[in-house]
Amino acid sequence: MKVYQQYINGEFRDAVSGEQFEVFNPFTEKAVAMAPKGNAKDAELALDAAYSSQKAWAATSCAERAGYLKQMAAIIRDNREHLARTLAEEQAKVMPLAQVEIDATAEYFDYYAGWARKYEGEVISSDNPKENILLYRQPIGVVVGICPWNFPFFVMARKVAPALLTGCTIILKPSSETPNTTFEFAKLIAGIGLPKGVLNFVSGGGSTLGDTLVRSDKVGLVTLTGSVETGQSIIRATAENITKTSLELGGKAPVIICDDADIDMAVQATVDSRVIFSGQVCNCAERVYVDSKVYDEYMDKLTKAMAAVTYGDAFADPAPNMSSQINAAQLEKIDAMVQKAKADGVEVLTGGSRAEDQPTGYFYKPTLLANCTQDMEIIRKEIFGPVLPVVKVDSFDEALDKANDCEYGLTSSIFTTTLTKMMRAINELQFGETYVNRSHFEAIQGFHAGWRKSGIGGADGKHGLYEYLQTHVAYIDY
Repeated sequence: MKVYQQYINGEFRDAVSGEQFEVFNPFTEKAVAMAPKGNAKDAELALDAAYSSQKAWAATSCAERAGYLKQMAAIIRDNREHLARTLAEEQAKVMPLAQVEIDATAEYFDYYAGWARKYEGEVISSDNPKENILLYRQPIGVVVGICPWNFPFFVMARKVAPALLTGCTIILKPSSETPNTTFEFAKLIAGIGLPKGVLNFVSGGGSTLGDTLVRSDKVGLVTLTGSVETGQSIIRATAENITKTSLELGGKAPVIICDDADIDMAVQATVDSRVIFSGQVCNCAERVYVDSKVYDEYMDKLTKAMAAVTYGDAFADPAPNMSSQINAAQLEKIDAMVQKAKADGVEVLTGGSRAEDQPTGYFYKPTLLANCTQDMEIIRKEIFGPVLPVVKVDSFDEALDKANDCEYGLTSSIFTTTLTKMMRAINELQFGETYVNRSHFEAIQGFHAGWRKSGIGGADGKHGLYEYLQTHVAYIDY
């Protein structure tokens, strides 16, 4: 069994307490690694390292900092298979999707390395004819990055790459469910010559290690990808020091199927968006609104497509469409929501229960629910599993209204061949992203950001880079 150590100030070390925790393969339900159970003392060590190294790191040229990102990208590509297998093992992500995540992570480091000579300040017009006003963009300082378990490696890059490129130092805390791939990465990049303290990896509980990190007055930015509840706790914890937060939280993405949609394309995209990583993705299709004119055709094809979704061992060849849920608690939550929906009167068209045909693992059958209404929990709360509730609507206006009737606001989608409906959806849907005639998945050069309870700030592209920068305006009279 692998035993990992924390990476603090350029050195691998056990947790101060010497304690460890087990990391399990969700498919086999067996422990595959031991990771350090860091506490407040480990957090302080990492904070001291990141804080003391930040000034010198910011003083290096942006091009030099970008060189380290390029090395990281190359190392990931050189170790693609090893990292993908580690990822698939610790979270039961099917191998093709694990490989996509590894490849996208390498691309992410290269993408932000390319910003080294591109991000700029501004010259601002002054009312004084003998004055120049210059706006500089400077690093925000020490960053605390907290990663989720569903895309732990890609989200690690989402936080590390822009932080390092802009001259920030960072302490990265992976989820205790999935720290293995991150610690493998730490071992791989330990020899590239990155200055000590610039990049630190620690693991442990949110109430001890995590709480100490986010409450510190040494921190300029806390960036989290996680649940609404965790985001709320971070807002409370950072309030005393008025620390900036960037939070990507939950989602309840609506899909609108118009009466002029390409039904076959819409069905395939909806299924792909729902069952990717067993439905455990924040921008997954979570609820569908179907025009009554095409409801029967769409539902007939969707039922067959959902029933055809395969599940099993993440390492199987050929790979199934999905594998296990991350743990027993997640499986129980999904099943409880489905059983409540049944009691509320929904019709189960396929699935609707735990999958008992697998020897091990936390499997839930791909599930399609009809006769859903807007007031049901299954429509209003995030499922985070391979369950798709559908609502029949009689008009496009009704679909838009019900799509927006939500406490979340991360992603949304529409299927139509009419330009007017496309543009109305883009202008009227109250979500950070809208996908038109395609599945739910963002681009690294875009901006992944939510409205309402889906978060504050965002990631990716130019605007994601600016999360790690603060402005400094100079007024120069002559």
